[in-house]
Amino acid sequence: MFTYSHDHPTFLLTGFPGLEASHHWVSIPINLICLISILGNSTILFLIRTDPSLHEPMFIFLSMLVASDLGLCASTFPTMVQLFWLGARELPIDLCAAQMFFIHAFTYVESGVLLAMAFDRFVAIKDPLHYSSVLTHSTMAKIGAGVLVRAVMLNVPGPVLLRRLDFPPVSVLSHCYCLHCDLVGLACSDTKINSFFGLVSILLSLGIDSTLIVVSYVLILRTVLGIASPEERFKALNTCVSHLCIVLIFYMPKLGLSILHRVEKHTYPALAVLMANLHFLVPPFMNPIIYCIKSKQIRQGLLRRFWQKRVETS
Repeated sequence: MFTYSHDHPTFLLTGFPGLEASHHWVSIPINLICLISILGNSTILFLIRTDPSLHEPMFIFLSMLVASDLGLCASTFPTMVQLFWLGARELPIDLCAAQMFFIHAFTYVESGVLLAMAFDRFVAIKDPLHYSSVLTHSTMAKIGAGVLVRAVMLNVPGPVLLRRLDFPPVSVLSHCYCLHCDLVGLACSDTKINSFFGLVSILLSLGIDSTLIVVSYVLILRTVLGIASPEERFKALNTCVSHLCIVLIFYMPKLGLSILHRVEKHTYPALAVLMANLHFLVPPFMNPIIYCIKSKQIRQGLLRRFWQKRVETS
């Protein structure tokens, strides 16, 4: 007979069901992706910070996106290492609640920055002559601060409300990290307030952001279609490709994971866990690659740094 408590419950991390004996091997590509993500995003962040030619609104917003990606990697990587390499599944409620807060907060920051980047692209195409005067450093700092404050405010109640719930002494998580919906689903007491808070939090962040991003691209498309020259239309749309790819990479895995959880989670548990891991790992991994491929300024900045290092060492 279980005795339920909200004081010292323990949560067990879940790896790949049925592949426990091979966790070390299975985790190699996941950990490699995470390490490459940290290296790639750190490089982009350092480059934007030290290269004056990249101190433009688009790249400053990119540095905010990169910083949120690094935060997301730092939030998820420790429990992956704990589970896959050290074989330790136990996680106390305080650490679980802290990880939940940081994962959701950095996710909301990334969503807000993607919206800011959509606004940046709209201003650049709609009114290029006043682009620099609209998106000043002061304006961008206020946007960044607003995105961060919103993320913190929407996630502070989560861990607090979690403490009022009763849990079994030991609960098994669905993933190798702690998420709000997962923890609430494991509670044995009334979770209506927690569920309502979770829904409101998502609607006020991802819901609003995704809607406004769609609106921004509708306005961008309408503006582009009003340009007479086909070459100028193509050039204008080409400036949005990187951002559009990142938006899709950010939102599509969330949609896929949501569908998988409702349809095939219990039929293919290993696939659900793999999707859940990729859902957080793919955006930080792909974002630097996309901008290195699509942004001439980033490529030139990297080449300048590379040749500067070669000259210094020769």
